[in-house]
Amino acid sequence: MFHRYQILSTRTSFCFLAACWTLLPLPSAFATPSKYNGVFSPLPELEVPKSESEKALLSLGEKLYLDPVLSENMTQSCNSCHQLGKYGVDGEATSPGAFGKRGDRNSPSSYNAFLHIAQFWDGRAKDVEEQALGPVLNPVEMAMPSEDIVVKRLKGIDEYQVLFKKAFADEQDPIRYVNVGKAIGAFERTLITPSRFDDFLRGNASALTAEEQKGLQTFVEVGCTACHMGTGVGGSLYQKIGLVKPYKTDDLGRYEITKQESDKFVFKVPSLRNIAETGPYYHDGSVKTLEEAVQLMGTHQLGRDLTKEQIHDIVLFLNSLTGKLPERFADLTQR
Repeated sequence: MFHRYQILSTRTSFCFLAACWTLLPLPSAFATPSKYNGVFSPLPELEVPKSESEKALLSLGEKLYLDPVLSENMTQSCNSCHQLGKYGVDGEATSPGAFGKRGDRNSPSSYNAFLHIAQFWDGRAKDVEEQALGPVLNPVEMAMPSEDIVVKRLKGIDEYQVLFKKAFADEQDPIRYVNVGKAIGAFERTLITPSRFDDFLRGNASALTAEEQKGLQTFVEVGCTACHMGTGVGGSLYQKIGLVKPYKTDDLGRYEITKQESDKFVFKVPSLRNIAETGPYYHDGSVKTLEEAVQLMGTHQLGRDLTKEQIHDIVLFLNSLTGKLPERFADLTQR
């Protein structure tokens, strides 16, 4: 359903969606979970790998995600910026790369990312498989000189010779750069964090407290669901930051990719899954608290001066979107 909205202009799509959500029946102390059908949907169940090759692919992807072998000086892994024990982020405004340089955008969470319309803040990668390959060659991030050098390094490691052969058993030469992305992407598709909100959406009204349900009601009522809806509570469309009131930033967003004037200051709408654990916020990591992030969104995206009570209630609801980390990743916080 969301792809249809994406062809509209950002301003038109915002107004259209906001109108739709305004017409939705609002909770009356409080709505049953079914009232939110069509606005949100629960996370999918994690699929258990059935074949030996699927299991091997996931094992390979997990090892590659955690291995600094993919960085030029062997100091950075995917987990450096997207720490599995910290809800897929590193808690920094922008992340340091292999040689200490920092990028100009905040590192988003790798949890539930496969659900998004595209990857990166500007949507330049179509899926997690393509996204996984970008930082490896980025001179600021992992700084590997070329695809060939990545492949040569991996071929020189006996363990990877075995793992790639198991994961890509039908290929004569399985250690290829594209297969690095396929393996890491397959692993990232297992990074799902179901929360109490999912239990609520599946019909358990008591999964959220009365205060959290009030916050959910406020979230819908003020118009947040114009952009933050669906399975990811965001991540399903692009939007201009400063849609109603200009927002000061030098980052031109998707314009750098498309060169279309209408894409200036347009970014992928972030998912709000685990948002209470993934600050600092916004594309540049400039906003430190969730309360400030909500207040600024009200001003710049909705044209509303949200009250302290509204902000408090919305933040309470957003905290209910914090899911449970897989137990085996809970301590994976090292860079």
